[in-house]
Amino acid sequence: MYAIVRDGNRSYRVAEGDIVRLDLRDDAQPGDTLTLDTVQFLGGDSPRVGTPTVDGASVTAEVRGAVKGKKLISYKYKRRKGYERKKGHRQKYTEVRIVKVQG
Repeated sequence: MYAIVRDGNRSYRVAEGDIVRLDLRDDAQPGDTLTLDTVQFLGGDSPRVGTPTVDGASVTAEVRGAVKGKKLISYKYKRRKGYERKKGHRQKYTEVRIVKVQG
């Protein structure tokens, strides 16, 4: 069984045992349990589509910790003007393991 869950402005396709990177949650410590209630779709033998969410469905996840994504480089350049700017950024995420999909 799998589910499509909405968290923040993104949707994730999750199944039990998957490892997912959600937007950073400062209050989440490793070992904590998160409950994601905005389940938009439940797949499996009898799929259920939510309008907009599936009633009574939820996904339980265990927090593994905070991680950083890959480094992204922002580079600005104007020719013949001597203008160059280079900036790096690494997005922070909360990594979770999906424990249970119920619905």
